[in-house]
Amino acid sequence: MAAEDDEYSGMNDTRQKRIKVVAWVTIVSLILVGGGATVFALIFG
Repeated sequence: MAAEDDEYSGMNDTRQKRIKVVAWVTIVSLILVGGGATVFALIFG
């Protein structure tokens, strides 16, 4: 069992990094889209 853990430890690090990047991109895009909708609502009433 320990050999399998060693085998996949690098993949887990890569996966965690990818999850963090996707999460930040999602958060930023939601803020930008929400902010854009607010600006349009203020401009066009």
